[in-house]
Amino acid sequence: MRRTCLSVSALLFVFLPALAPADEWPGFLGARRDGISQETGLIDAIPADGPKAIWRVPGGVGMSAVAVADGLAITTWNNAGQQWLVALDAATGKEAWKTPLGPAYENAMGNGPRATPTIAGERIFAFSGEGILVAVSRTDGKILWQVDAVGEADGKPSDYGMASSPLVVAEQVIVHVGGESGAIAAFSSADGKPAWKASAGSAGYSSPTLLEIGETKQIVSVTGTEVVGLRPGSGKELWRFPFETDFGCNTATPIVVDGGVFVSAGENHGSVLIDLGRDGDRYAPQARWESLGPKSLMRNEWQTSIVVGDHLYGFDNVGAAGPVTHLVCLEAKTGREVWRKTRFGKGNMVWADGKLWITTFEGELVLARATPAGYQELGRAELLGRSRQSLTIAGGRGYLRDDREVLCIGLE
Repeated sequence: MRRTCLSVSALLFVFLPALAPADEWPGFLGARRDGISQETGLIDAIPADGPKAIWRVPGGVGMSAVAVADGLAITTWNNAGQQWLVALDAATGKEAWKTPLGPAYENAMGNGPRATPTIAGERIFAFSGEGILVAVSRTDGKILWQVDAVGEADGKPSDYGMASSPLVVAEQVIVHVGGESGAIAAFSSADGKPAWKASAGSAGYSSPTLLEIGETKQIVSVTGTEVVGLRPGSGKELWRFPFETDFGCNTATPIVVDGGVFVSAGENHGSVLIDLGRDGDRYAPQARWESLGPKSLMRNEWQTSIVVGDHLYGFDNVGAAGPVTHLVCLEAKTGREVWRKTRFGKGNMVWADGKLWITTFEGELVLARATPAGYQELGRAELLGRSRQSLTIAGGRGYLRDDREVLCIGLE
């Protein structure tokens, strides 16, 4: 059986996101897990000799992105036979501390931990490749508690590693664990004690997020088989919508689009915008539009699309993890294709200061101005080796890593 899903949902957290300062990026895809930064005054073109490197330090093997807050740049990797949670000084790159998470994680689809750590106040939460959830002190990296989240839920580790980055909501930490008794599980952020479980079946490779839909905050998750909305605190199911892909390869993060929930997956699956209508006191989710199957649009393989105004920008991967990937723009309300930059290649993206900051699979940074009128490239530079991670933008700087190094560049 051919299995091709690449689990880089190295996703992050949401901890009362409105409280995160605009110049911090405390987890994968930023404070609201939508890939959008509030920073302004950033460069409008990449210099011919590339952006200024502020520091570059040795790293390790893994798929975690870099979280930045409180003067620390946090990530995870394999090195010297261990998985490590590593804190670097965000200004200098000097190691502040590192904490072992367990034996090095190895997988046929890529080695190293997958999930991006979550910085939430005085604590940092990390999820290892095999599903160990760990809370450490932000000050010195001391382990405060750890739990075998997958084992506690009688779950089964995902084939390509546990990729769910911790979501912190009030007093709880939520991750995907997989299992018939609950695919999603919450634990006390204070001591790691189990709080609740929800859904069932495979964990998939996406991460939970906190969305505000119709003035109601919900935890929204894409597991290996469905999209679910849960009530914060109790985990009570509010609604569910089927979204099953081959091998449970749902990796992109759900986002709010025009009052609905947009989800997407590769493996030739496609995308859908879910409206959360009402049937009396109950939610009645239904597709406003969907584009599914081999000829579908916006098949996000591991990347989360970006919504700006009335349009969606993202990567459309053709085939079952095939080599052809287009960059596309869709009208968000209807799913109508506006433009397509064919064979752009695999990559990831975030949005800041009116521009797309694209990191390619080959290790380039591409700066582009993308609008419904078209795509305008503002420069590109080769920065690292192969990387699937998105760029972290914090304090006028960009943070990126591959399997060898962590790099900080100036963006102002």
